[in-house]
Amino acid sequence: MSSAVKWWSRLSAAVTGAVLTLVVPVHAWAASTGVADVAVEAARSRRSRGGIGFFGILGGLCCLVVVGGIVLAIVLISRNRKRR
Repeated sequence: MSSAVKWWSRLSAAVTGAVLTLVVPVHAWAASTGVADVAVEAARSRRSRGGIGFFGILGGLCCLVVVGGIVLAIVLISRNRKRR
């Protein structure tokens, strides 16, 4: 295994660990503080608009970037396994 691949795998493992270190406690906090009730009330009281809006487009774009990153990671991992 080349040193670049080892370096890349270590970096991605560190980034994954850091993200999970932040996401898991935030998810637990959000589930236990009644944030869901606030979100439901905000959705009910929201006025309906004609278009999607800026935040809808931004959220969709963010979702596409995340899904694309996951697909890219799967493709790169499967390519490295076939080379062996």
